[in-house]
Amino acid sequence: MSQGSLARWALIASIIGGVSYVASWGLSLSTPAEVLWKGAGVGLLAVYAGLKARSTDGWLLTAVMALGALGDVLLVTSGLTIGALAFLAGHLTAIVLYARNRRGASIPALLAAAAFIPVVVGVAFHLPADRAGAPGVALYATGLSAMAASAWLSRFPRGWVALGALMFVVSDLLIFARGGLLPESFATGLAVWGLYYVGQLLICLGVTAALTSPSDFPGECRGPDSA
Repeated sequence: MSQGSLARWALIASIIGGVSYVASWGLSLSTPAEVLWKGAGVGLLAVYAGLKARSTDGWLLTAVMALGALGDVLLVTSGLTIGALAFLAGHLTAIVLYARNRRGASIPALLAAAAFIPVVVGVAFHLPADRAGAPGVALYATGLSAMAASAWLSRFPRGWVALGALMFVVSDLLIFARGGLLPESFATGLAVWGLYYVGQLLICLGVTAALTSPSDFPGECRGPDSA
């Protein structure tokens, strides 16, 4: 089987794993089974990105997806704080990726991206019911919002990558609001997981497509060493 076919099957398996994970919520699974199922969606996106990688940017994307999958696993095995650290590492890696692929942005676009960060941090700080955790949430939200702002300012297709990053932001804001403004419910959990997984999927597909077929995205350029 060719590397391209392996990548395609990894993507298909990721979508199946990411969508079907919702079904696991009604099952009494062992911790290893829950960890495997939860990590499969984004973990297989990391496999897909790795199989498609042809440059430093491709491997940075692979690392972003792998750290996201690690965060998914650590949330189950080690709790919210340790899981958030893995996600934060992923956001910082994504910022490096997007910074390597900056687009020529107008002053209004730069101002909008700059304003987005304190808005998200301020909202995140006021959402947790446990106020003792609010400073940590704000710190995490700084990295999260900077990642999304960097995605907007990157030369990757905004309808995929920036949208996916924004979905990731909304998903995390919903997590911060759970137990406070939002009740714990199936609908809330579905929104959190759906926005997160689809967001990661859009980021992965958008970056990969732009790196491998830049001619399909007029005005959206490759990274510095992706020729």
